Amino acid sequence: MQITLDQLRTQFEAMKLEFADLKKSQLETQKSYSTSLAVLRDSTVHASETAQKAAKAAEHSLFCSNECLKAARSAAQSFIVEVAQAAADAAHHAAQSALESAATAASAAATSAMAVAHHEEIIFSSASTAAAEASSKAAAFAAQAVVLSNQAREFANQANRK
Repeated sequence: MQITLDQLRTQFEAMKLEFADLKKSQLETQKSYSTSLAVLRDSTVHASETAQKAAKAAEHSLFCSNECLKAARSAAQSFIVEVAQAAADAAHHAAQSALESAATAASAAATSAMAVAHHEEIIFSSASTAAAEASSKAAAFAAQAVVLSNQAREFANQANRK
């Protein structure tokens, strides 16, 4: 079987078209991948920032719980039952806020961890680490806020018994 020059040209042109299609498809895939990677990077950074802000919110809630504990303690000692009760309620709400902040930080940390699982990029890894640290801080602040809330509630109970 002999192939003529015209047949070779036809096959060559078909291969050129197929190669051009493959090249176009590869470029489109690369562009889509780059865009997805940029979106994932930005999402990871935002998740890390969210976790850090949530940890800061939990820290503020802890401070609030501590101040409420002081108010409840003072009110219990001076027989102002309503103030002790209000302070205990405020401490309870501050502790709830700290718990919600800790949950938000944990969710953001999980989002960052998922990004790291898909792409082992340095920026993802550092953002995930920051989010995990913020989540840990938020959980610690929330736990402390709950303890202070319980103590404030005990002072309110003492004031009610007097």
